[in-house]
Order: sequence, then structure tokens, then C-alpha cells
Amino acid sequence: MTELTLETARKIIACGFAKAKDADMKPLGIVVLDARGAVKAVEMQDGTSLMRYEVAHGKAYGALALGMGSRAIFKRAQEQAFFVDAVNTLAQGRMVPVPGGVLIRDKQRIIGAVGVSGETSDNDEIAAISGVEAAGYTADAG
Repeated sequence: MTELTLETARKIIACGFAKAKDADMKPLGIVVLDARGAVKAVEMQDGTSLMRYEVAHGKAYGALALGMGSRAIFKRAQEQAFFVDAVNTLAQGRMVPVPGGVLIRDKQRIIGAVGVSGETSDNDEIAAISGVEAAGYTADAG
């Protein structure tokens, strides 16, 4: 049974930042959570704006809470706004239902989630997926 290690979390962040640099993205904040939702690693690039940690954490937290990437949560919010709002109320507002939160899977098992904030939601998701895949895991954006 594979667990998300600190080394892997750091690799996800480093590779997400590398993708952002290659794509000339704005400064990002990246948060990696383990399967139980505890923060495994977090880094904010120089120049990130205020609240990037909270937004990145909310994307990853929402993915773990509902077992789907935040893109899927975003789609569900468009179709069932009352449901997503109710779940976010239960989560005390900790979910951010927009792309950029990606589940980390080892085969089919969820071992954690990564949330990225700082760019457009689509670009945040690209950086998250890139980091997860570079670490040798499957990224599930929804």
C-alpha cells in the first residue's frame, strides 16, 4: 500500500512549478494533502498574491472531500448549485469548487490531492496534473 511521502509531495510541487515556468505562468501556490486531508507540503512562489494558500488548499480539500477533482466539482456546481453549496456549508466553507484541485491516485486508490492557485483555473490544473504525473502517479482532475 503506497502512502504519499514528503519526498513525493515535494516532487509534485517542484514539477508543478517547472511546468508553470515553462508555460510562463504567474507565480503559483501549491498545496499537497495526504489521503486524510493533512497538509503534507506547501510552497508559495515569490510574488504570489494574498490568499493563494487558502485557495489552493480549498481546491485540494474539496477534491478529497468529494472524491473527485475540482473540475468535476465545478461542473456539478453548475448543474446542482444547491448541493455543492450545502456540502461546502457542511465543510465550513473550506472547498473551492473550481479547476486546480487534482486527486493523486496510485492505481485506483486515492493517496492525496494537490491544489494550485495563482493563474487561471485551467492553468492551475495543468500545473497540478503535470506535478502529479511527473511524480509517477495518476492525476484525476475530474
